[in-house]
Amino acid sequence: MRECPQCHQSLPQRAVTCPYCGISLTAYGHPGIPLHRATDKESLCASCTYDADDTCTFPQRPHARDCTLYHDISEPPIESKPTYKPRPWIERHLIWLVVLVLVALSILLAL
Repeated sequence: MRECPQCHQSLPQRAVTCPYCGISLTAYGHPGIPLHRATDKESLCASCTYDADDTCTFPQRPHARDCTLYHDISEPPIESKPTYKPRPWIERHLIWLVVLVLVALSILLAL
């Protein structure tokens, strides 16, 4: 169970909005997009990694009270794994090699 940031009532883990106060708990009503909210008077931008390195494109910057991209500057950066892993040449062109071998074999048999 999690707690509503506004009324502090217990909520189901997959709740999209609070049934007690009606506040949205997720961004765009999608349970997979977390919505970070400021708890004190200071905006989220003051402690955000993206604001510190000037890569934030959020329209409410630097006074955002809620944000979907927030990452605390005191936490270690998120390590991203490379998405592209090059395959060897022979794997990429295996079909052409098979065709070439078949053509060469048929020419040898025809002689």
